[in-house]
Amino acid sequence: MLAPVTDDDGAPFWEYAARGELRVQACATPDCGRLRFPPRPCCPHCHSFDSEWRRMSGRGRIWSYVFPHPPLLPEYAAQAPYNAVVVELVEDPLIRLVGNVVAEPDAPLDSVAPERLRIGARVQVAFTRTSTEADAMTVPRWLLERA
Repeated sequence: MLAPVTDDDGAPFWEYAARGELRVQACATPDCGRLRFPPRPCCPHCHSFDSEWRRMSGRGRIWSYVFPHPPLLPEYAAQAPYNAVVVELVEDPLIRLVGNVVAEPDAPLDSVAPERLRIGARVQVAFTRTSTEADAMTVPRWLLERA
């Protein structure tokens, strides 16, 4: 598996994920307080540099999905057909995260049949520890709420 690239703004996201928490950056200015993803130094709404990380419920809906054919990256060819989804969070539908829907947290990427996915399907976050040649990382994945 390819490891996500982290930067200073996004590093807390991955630190919380390693603890099994889905947190999203938010503006810490009382008059704004809006969520923002991907993480960045300045609020795109009020331009404040004050931020905090808020815990999310981990619930969302599939906003979009695709089954890449052929697999876009050789590292994933053995797991094709796999899904790539965009999930909108229930806390704010404009906050969207990319990932995969799997049958259980440690299941392979091809563990959910393509016909089971649909736009609007409810999902719940699950975390799995993956390993790469360099080191291990915890990544969010998504489980269908109705099996």
